[in-house]
Amino acid sequence: MRALDTIANSIRLGYVHPTVLLNTLIELENEGGLKAVRHIERHLDNGLSALQQRQHPHFDLAEKWLCATRAYLVRQTERKHAS
Repeated sequence: MRALDTIANSIRLGYVHPTVLLNTLIELENEGGLKAVRHIERHLDNGLSALQQRQHPHFDLAEKWLCATRAYLVRQTERKHAS
């Protein structure tokens, strides 16, 4: 899954441009629907505690990915219900 590679690489580097973050989530939804986005959200949620325990230097970026993914899910779900 290309999205996981993008996320992992950005966490390793310690930076992600907001446009890259949003485009990654959009591409993920286009490829696999909201189910794929939820899968990434669970993956990030599970990995976050491990990063925190290891005191990973880019833990905060992983947390931003998780928050952005959750916000994206909420927005897309609201949009679909409003249609």
